Amino acid sequence: MSEQPSQISLKADDQALRGLYANGLQISHTKNEVVFDFLSVMPPQGQLLARIITSPAHAKQILTALEQNIHQYEKNFGQLEPAEPQREFGFSTKQTS
Repeated sequence: MSEQPSQISLKADDQALRGLYANGLQISHTKNEVVFDFLSVMPPQGQLLARIITSPAHAKQILTALEQNIHQYEKNFGQLEPAEPQREFGFSTKQTS
């Protein structure tokens, strides 16, 4: 017999519901954590908007969910082409020890 997923009630304040626009992302990791730094970059400066720290296993689930959502988006709206870099700083990854 399979278990039914339980319903989770989420709360969000008005500011969280408004959301944030990020045009940069830096991803770093250690053995036990993956860190997503969402950035707003307008040269000559940038601002860290949010830092999300999660486990590598959850980061892989995020990757799978993102791939599925991009696939569905392209099915509905057509093929996405990667954006041309407008500046040197944008989306990057780095490994920390």
